[in-house]
Amino acid sequence: MEMTKCDVKNYLEKIYSAPVAAVRTRIQYCTNKKRNHLNQRVKRPDYKVAYIQLAQQQTFQFPDIFPRKDGEPEEGSMEAIQEKFMKDEQQRQKPDPRRGGVPEWFGI
Repeated sequence: MEMTKCDVKNYLEKIYSAPVAAVRTRIQYCTNKKRNHLNQRVKRPDYKVAYIQLAQQQTFQFPDIFPRKDGEPEEGSMEAIQEKFMKDEQQRQKPDPRRGGVPEWFGI
């Protein structure tokens, strides 16, 4: 809410190196029609929306903040733990060929 049109333009030009032609802003006022368990009105906070027009024949692509790492994840890292968990889940959810198509939840 505190950023002005000039702030938005400078931010995009400095951080993303995007040539900005025009900036239009508006404030989105939220409703207060909702009520809580005490029957009091609850209002969501207002927010500012900025419409950016780039220079002629320019496109904008968000930078890849989290690039994919090549190779195996390190032992004990969060990626390795998640990968092991997903392998275990896929193995657990495979149907048992000895049961002949009967769902696992259906006990005999």
